[in-house]
Amino acid sequence: MTSPDELTAADLHAALAAPVGAPFIGIVMLQTRFTRPLGDVGHPGTFDAPTRQLVVPGAVPRAVVTQAQTLRDSGLAEGFCACVELLVARGAMAITTSCGFLVLLQDQLQAAADRATGTPGQVPVVSSSLLQLPALLAQQPQVGVLTMDESALGPDHLRAAGVPADRLGDVIVHGLDATSHLAQTILNDREGLDLRQAQADVLALAVALKAAHPQLTDVVLECTNLPPYQAAIQQATGLRCHSLLTDTRLTASAAPAS
Repeated sequence: MTSPDELTAADLHAALAAPVGAPFIGIVMLQTRFTRPLGDVGHPGTFDAPTRQLVVPGAVPRAVVTQAQTLRDSGLAEGFCACVELLVARGAMAITTSCGFLVLLQDQLQAAADRATGTPGQVPVVSSSLLQLPALLAQQPQVGVLTMDESALGPDHLRAAGVPADRLGDVIVHGLDATSHLAQTILNDREGLDLRQAQADVLALAVALKAAHPQLTDVVLECTNLPPYQAAIQQATGLRCHSLLTDTRLTASAAPAS
């Protein structure tokens, strides 16, 4: 896979005439430069299927990892929707994003995919791992969420993910320390990610969640930068981890290249 493309005004029109290739997962990316290790949604080897990426110009981490109204007022939704339409036109069999906070745009992004195909639901859009919460809550009294910014992830995000109003209190959200290496690297888009320190930051978060809420058995990794440490979380805490890597709407939609 080549490096991520940046969306241009002519892309959508050009894609309509492009030949359809092998099935792939389309990934709508934030504009970032930090390292993305294997397991991160932006790493080309993370999924057992080909991927293609499109970057939304101006969608830097702090513009998206923010309060719900701030994101809605940012004007970025149009760019994300255009990327979805373009990826569908290029032949995507499923679409995801590189930030779980984009669950706020789930309905708009799915509508963009439906416009591109003319058939509702033909190409599923899975904007966030948070979309797995309703099914998990149907099986568990409470579910944990590990996020990049606990102060920004609020009820609007959970409702957009389909969490019933009477179950909002059953979602236990814990966020990275804002001063931690991983949070500072991601939110400030810094180069030079220290993978060992990043894992230590994530494990400290997961262990604290389990210690505070020992009844929890399942946790959703909201942030797409957390799955590289998923196995370590499970080993350290016993928590079952759910992320975009475990969402069958993605893994079952695009078959590996032959």
